Amino acid sequence: MRNHQTTLISLSLLPVLVLLLSNTATPANAQQPQLTTDFYRTTCPNVESLVRSAVQAKFRQTFVTAPATLRLFFHDCFVRGCDASIMLASSNGQAEKDHPDNLSLAGDGFDTVVRAKAAVDSNPQCRNKVSCADILALATRDVVNLAGGPFYQVELGRRDGRFSTIASVQRSLPGPDFNLDQLITIFAKHGLNITDVVALSGAHTIGFSHCSRFSKRIYNFSPRSRIDPTLNPQYALQLRQMCPIKVDPRIAINMDPATPNTFDNAYFRNLQGGRGLFSSDQVLFTDSRSRAAVNLFASSNVAFSQAFVQAITKLGRVGVLTGNRGEIRVDCTRPN
Repeated sequence: MRNHQTTLISLSLLPVLVLLLSNTATPANAQQPQLTTDFYRTTCPNVESLVRSAVQAKFRQTFVTAPATLRLFFHDCFVRGCDASIMLASSNGQAEKDHPDNLSLAGDGFDTVVRAKAAVDSNPQCRNKVSCADILALATRDVVNLAGGPFYQVELGRRDGRFSTIASVQRSLPGPDFNLDQLITIFAKHGLNITDVVALSGAHTIGFSHCSRFSKRIYNFSPRSRIDPTLNPQYALQLRQMCPIKVDPRIAINMDPATPNTFDNAYFRNLQGGRGLFSSDQVLFTDSRSRAAVNLFASSNVAFSQAFVQAITKLGRVGVLTGNRGEIRVDCTRPN
């Protein structure tokens, strides 16, 4: 496994990075959960190695493990907070995972958490001591690192939610056609700022999307232009070749056409060249308010890694259940 290496940032980039990251503090009125990196030091001291071994085994089977788990964490935290409610199943199809916005979540993400939970509970000292929410957070860090991204300390101490409703997903997740104002608004609800928007969007450096999520950009953008003018023309034609007008739901397109299996800053260089797959990706470069962050991250993988770690750590604090709230699920797919 590749560990994150500390690298000095070019002095010419430092002032810009300081400016971008100076507004990353959580708002004073936001919830301050009691999460710590050593939460399980006495109850399950080897929890991280247990989770990591299970995640590594799954990752060796399929690379999809990485983007699927990362996306699962994002979708979980953005809806009811980071409480693993996305994992809960229902007999009547009315859980979070049943919402149309979640139906495209790859099964490998769910399977990664289930396997890691089983690995943790196979240790008698740890059995039923570690929440599914914390296992998902740890697994997310591990897949990022396995794909070539940074290794970072994960805050722990979350408890699992008991509820999961399809209605709670409504208007909770950013859409592929969001403009920057919409992105800023939906992220701000969780104490995340514009730099966090750009950094977390960098997760699209791995993973794939189905044609239906962006086909309007290449076939029917507007009465004046069938192709989105912010798209690189050559890239648009390539997408047309891969995605026929009659959308085939089985076709998947890499989010990052340059290095699709590496967690790196190529995503931002793609945006500079008009190769953002979603409108919500490309707008980060076309809008002057976020362009400086895109340019910085495109020029420095270190700057991107630092901003991503800070943003995903903040995301991991959203709406968490701690103390006596929530529970430690025996089975991640159903409440106790």
